[in-house]
Amino acid sequence: MAVNHTSEKALAEIELRQSLILSSVPMAVYATRAYGDMGAIYLSENIKKVTGFEPSRFLEDTKFWHSRVHPEDKEKIIDDVEQVVSKGSFEIEYRWKCSDDTYHWFLDRAVLINGGDGGPREIVGTWLDITERKIAEQALKESNEKLIKKNGYEEIVTTVLKSVHGSLKFQDVLDNAARTLSKNLQKVYAIEIYILENEHAVLKSHTGVPDNYVRRVRVLDGPECHTWTVLNFGEPLYIKDSDIDTRMSPVTKRLGVMSSLSMPVNYKEKTIGCINIYSMEKEAFDHDEIDLLEIITRQIEVATSNAKQASELEQALQEVSKLKKRFETESVYLKEEIKTEHNFDEIIGASTSLGEVLDKVEKVAGTDATVLIRGETGTGKELIARSIHSLSKRSTRPLVKVNCPAIPAGLIESELFGHEKGAFTGALTKKLGKFELADGGTIMLDELGDLPLDSQAKLLRVLQEKEFERVGGTKTLSVNVRVIAATNRDLEKAVEEGKFRADLYYRLNVFPISVPALRDRKEDIELLAGYFMQKYSSQVGKNLKDIDKETLKKLKNYSWPGNIRELENIVERAAILSPGETLEVSENLISAPVEREAGAIGALRLEDLERDHIIRILDQTSWQVHGEKGAAKVLGINPNTLRTRMSKLGIKKKTVQLI
Repeated sequence: MAVNHTSEKALAEIELRQSLILSSVPMAVYATRAYGDMGAIYLSENIKKVTGFEPSRFLEDTKFWHSRVHPEDKEKIIDDVEQVVSKGSFEIEYRWKCSDDTYHWFLDRAVLINGGDGGPREIVGTWLDITERKIAEQALKESNEKLIKKNGYEEIVTTVLKSVHGSLKFQDVLDNAARTLSKNLQKVYAIEIYILENEHAVLKSHTGVPDNYVRRVRVLDGPECHTWTVLNFGEPLYIKDSDIDTRMSPVTKRLGVMSSLSMPVNYKEKTIGCINIYSMEKEAFDHDEIDLLEIITRQIEVATSNAKQASELEQALQEVSKLKKRFETESVYLKEEIKTEHNFDEIIGASTSLGEVLDKVEKVAGTDATVLIRGETGTGKELIARSIHSLSKRSTRPLVKVNCPAIPAGLIESELFGHEKGAFTGALTKKLGKFELADGGTIMLDELGDLPLDSQAKLLRVLQEKEFERVGGTKTLSVNVRVIAATNRDLEKAVEEGKFRADLYYRLNVFPISVPALRDRKEDIELLAGYFMQKYSSQVGKNLKDIDKETLKKLKNYSWPGNIRELENIVERAAILSPGETLEVSENLISAPVEREAGAIGALRLEDLERDHIIRILDQTSWQVHGEKGAAKVLGINPNTLRTRMSKLGIKKKTVQLI
């Protein structure tokens, strides 16, 4: 049975998600250079929907975009581009000739982003077609002008429009509208503005009404009132006399209100709110005033639309920025994973013991259960973890590996949970931890038996509550992560000795999987040796076709303290040294006795076997730990892990003697 998982697939799916997200927002997203020819360096696929042109037209011709800007708008565009470089952002409306050879109005919002690792700065922005809005504004302007001239309301309209268009914040627009209408219109007692939120009418702004009334009408749930009549039908409602017209809310009528004018507030062809204007006089509003209020309400709608679009654009930019940072972080991690050399690309073997392990993998993969993988060094625990992840419903998200012994004690929490800028000396920027990076996916804690007790306590909290804080931070973050732990240590013994938390052990030991040592699955040695022979044959320039019978005998009789990793290393060296088309392993490649009496292997402790093997490799590499020719490279482990094992096994150069 073989199970494959490659980081390239996960990286490709991340890039696909990024493309889908960017194509779903209702505008084109672009990035240009901040200096030089200002040519586009990135365009989302929406650019074709927005302009009618393929992205390649902009990317291949740096002058294409500028050549189609309306002549009257080119000068102010130059000024605003200079503004984004000097001040960090700009917002501009201008005309641009699309593929149908007509000028469309566009809203262009951009920010300046500093390049990572000291790279050049970029301008990143969104491009939204607002032609329909501009046409509606122009038509509304023309209609307003006619009515203003007819009724002499120019001063009132100008004052109100200046106020409501004075901000792009939605709440400011509502507050300005209520305050200015109350101040400039005659016969007005009070004003209310309701906005729909989650099927409730919520009072967002008001003037002239007492506090005890506001508390009673802040949220209107029932449809039986004049406000809900407007919200439901989207039409103005004029109540001339509340003594006769029963549609006015009894709560409002008790204030002494005798007439009211309620106007709908629309956004994207839907009624989202209602403006109530109250008077203490009957029939307070004539036809001209109703027309005037309708004009003002339409302008409030335009201001509301602008504020809503500004909020949506800001949220879209924030989401794009957030996703960009996340994609960059995941891409960096996955690219590093792609560079990592795994011991083998497939699970090779036909032994009963391996079959039992793979059966457990298939059963647990589809769940979110925590898995504890146990086995000696070099048995393929990481590959089992990758198989569980690739068969799970989380396979589209990353599998993030944490090599616990390789992390310095003082940086373990930062590595697992991240840190805020300035959390400690050297924390120059905010860093996402491995748990945050693995959100939605799987985290593998390799050799977690080496974690300090204080870090074990914080790990337990994440497993129990799915929450943590970054180092130096106060905000509690939630994550959805599946945990796979791996260890070659006797955790039960560590618990008894007080070196490992019992509660953490029980939390991790939900579904244990024990990976057999190579000496316990000797029937797989020939398959594995053949696989590694084929893998390295072409790499070393050989055409190896078979394994020498004596070599197979040596391989099967050897105790393999380094397990599959050691087998791979020996086959690779034998492939280099074999003279013909047959793989041969010389005696010096397996320096430990290949023949042992029955029970001899069992008489030696695992630690003794591991110590002997490490010492033998260190002797072969002249006690060089780091580098291409170092012992860590030969053993296939991290140099820090090797040093940790040497310390625990008491291996020191000056006192070493081979047993």
